[in-house]
Amino acid sequence: MVRNVMRILLVEDDDRVASFLERGLRAEGYFVVRASDGKEGLDLALEGDFNLILLDIMLPGLNGLEVCQALRIKNFEIPIIMLTAMDASQDIVHGLRLGADDYVTKPFAYEELLARIEAVTRRKPAQKGRTNTLEFGSLCFDRDSYIVTLAEQEISLTVKEMAILELLMTNPGKYLSRERILSNVWGMEMDPMTNVVDVYIGKLRKKLMLPNNDESMIETKRGIGYRLVSPE
Repeated sequence: MVRNVMRILLVEDDDRVASFLERGLRAEGYFVVRASDGKEGLDLALEGDFNLILLDIMLPGLNGLEVCQALRIKNFEIPIIMLTAMDASQDIVHGLRLGADDYVTKPFAYEELLARIEAVTRRKPAQKGRTNTLEFGSLCFDRDSYIVTLAEQEISLTVKEMAILELLMTNPGKYLSRERILSNVWGMEMDPMTNVVDVYIGKLRKKLMLPNNDESMIETKRGIGYRLVSPE
């Protein structure tokens, strides 16, 4: 499986909403743990190693605002996105003042939530005293902060694109087959006759075009696979 999969703690008491979010986030490659009330969410947050918390405000027991406040008092700097009702403007302001990083209002568009997750995690600083950076030519992938730069310019990648890039960068110069990418990134041991790898490689190839260069850093060899090259 892909290393350094982003871990999300979802604190939501509504089973329908939680089930929808769990399925969607896992399909995007996130590892999701759910808590159904505030106390359980706080305990999991303090004990677990999470990269992000999705925190509903209206929770049984401790509410989301109390959970957020308790985490910030204990100096936990985990990014927090609050899930709020449409008319809860005062709760939104209160949550931000208590230390929440962002919020989405229900009902929300799923793509909006994904965009906010990506934005918040990009802003998160790397952990002190830890280096976990991959480099290939002018391409740099900081796996702690989930920041990817090409020729010193940050590029925006989805979770799946990052997973593919990580796999390519940890195997520099080697061709990786579609089957291997499917197994590592999607957890599929057999080719289900899908072109999902080709689609994602195509998107990633466009994002890895060097400035003032017509070539991409991804090379395809028909029938063999894909690898990183350095056209610079």
